[in-house]
Amino acid sequence: MAQAKTTGGNPRRARTRAKIIAAAFNLFGAQEGVLVRIEDIAALAGVTRMTFYNHFASMAALREAVCFELTHDFLTSVTQTLATLDDPRERIATAVRLYLGRAVSDAGWARSILNLSSDGIPFGAETFREAEQTMREGVAAGVFQDVESDLGRDLVLGTTLAAIAAILRGQTGPEHAERVAAAILRGLGVAPEIARRTAFAPLPNHSPEI
Repeated sequence: MAQAKTTGGNPRRARTRAKIIAAAFNLFGAQEGVLVRIEDIAALAGVTRMTFYNHFASMAALREAVCFELTHDFLTSVTQTLATLDDPRERIATAVRLYLGRAVSDAGWARSILNLSSDGIPFGAETFREAEQTMREGVAAGVFQDVESDLGRDLVLGTTLAAIAAILRGQTGPEHAERVAAAILRGLGVAPEIARRTAFAPLPNHSPEI
């Protein structure tokens, strides 16, 4: 994927780049955000199409930059929480519950994630890599069975995205995050009783604010 061009320490350039990202965030967070075009972003940011390309090589590069802004701080907090858990099953279940909890509390964030993921790497490259690493560890430890790590990663991310869409549609019931986490664990080959116990366990006391 093409990378966003750096600002090179130029304050004016940095401000323009920030305006483009802010405009993209607002548009991707709208109901029809999946249909956003470069022209729409440039118009809202008050820049020309040429200026857009001076900062981002493509829409894909912009999407990844916005994903980074949307997820980096939250992912950092989630990762710090997961680092205290030894069992990959607990890490997967906790991460799913935290992301779905964030979606419940911040609809704009949730809609942006959903729209950005529809035509790019689900949840952005950072979250994608973290999910992949956890899956590899779980497969290596034998707690995730009959599934390859890349397919398990897609199962986790894809199901979580679908659950976020259900949250935005108002179609979720009590303990939705826990039920989704348990279903994901079962899909990864975890015994039903262990999957449920893991998914419904209390979240760590130091979990990030959602």
